[in-house]
Amino acid sequence: MATSEILLTEAIPGLGAEGEQVKVRSGFARNFLFPRRKAVPVNRANKKQIEVLQQRRAEREAKELEEANAHAKKLESISIAIPVKTGKGGKLFGAVTANDVAARLKDEGVELDKKQFSMPHPVKNLGKHHLRVKLHPDVTVDFSFEVVSENPIKEEKEEESK
Repeated sequence: MATSEILLTEAIPGLGAEGEQVKVRSGFARNFLFPRRKAVPVNRANKKQIEVLQQRRAEREAKELEEANAHAKKLESISIAIPVKTGKGGKLFGAVTANDVAARLKDEGVELDKKQFSMPHPVKNLGKHHLRVKLHPDVTVDFSFEVVSENPIKEEKEEESK
């Protein structure tokens, strides 16, 4: 199989970041990357472009890190409660998932994707719970939230017989 040495002009998941030189199959470069202007062939004329792309990449990464740190500070100051429907004795109907937490955070003004949450399994009981949020490869935040009942919990009382 023939391969080509190319220079990425923008980040492509699974392939590389902008400004990187990578080897790809010739057909992928010719039919996908070049027509969409996601890459250019490596030659002497593109040496200057490599420097510009690497500088732009460094600026973008610094900006993303700064934004992630700002989001982390905002997230640490927020405490949320997620109301859920419960049955007898406080048993939940359903479960609280990463989607529910993301939707509740969106109401507070913090937009995050559910994929950023490290939630190994859905929450199926009331109380305080913790999860890890990955905002950036270098920035993670431990976030806690509380699951509360929408309706008052009625404890089952056994009648004492005399």
